[in-house]
Amino acid sequence: MDDLKKLIREVPDYPKPGILFYDITTLLKDPVGLHRAVDALADHYVGRKVDRVVGVEARGFIFAPMVAYRLNAGFIPVRKPRKLPAEVATASYSLEYGKDALEIHRDAVSTGQEILIVDDLLATGGTAAAVSQLVESLGGHVAGLGFLIELGFLKGREKLARYDLHSVLTY
Repeated sequence: MDDLKKLIREVPDYPKPGILFYDITTLLKDPVGLHRAVDALADHYVGRKVDRVVGVEARGFIFAPMVAYRLNAGFIPVRKPRKLPAEVATASYSLEYGKDALEIHRDAVSTGQEILIVDDLLATGGTAAAVSQLVESLGGHVAGLGFLIELGFLKGREKLARYDLHSVLTY
């Protein structure tokens, strides 16, 4: 899978000095690379019970529906506050520079459903932990967490140690 890394543009000092940003838009425009990335995310969960795949706004929306399709599962969006029209459950979490929140429709997950959470990037694990909390608060079981990219040096995996966690690429 390391050949997929060649399709990801590295942008230094974005969005601020000292940050190396991994831009996946160069991977997304490559038909073979996109296909391989989605297959690598989905293949880890083929043969397992997955009822729904949650995609985290915004780049999780790119991969999660494609993974859901491959797994014959439904798709659930998790969004920033005030973006979903029906009754929501909310989870707040800390960022390195403040706080943020995510929301899910209260009727999106049924008790006992197996939910796979998919996002483009695992950094510190705060977002994935908040989404896991949302799924569990609605009675769902987190079947796994799938990421295209994991920034291993930020140790987000440690925060999520109780879950089956799959990353396609690690930096």
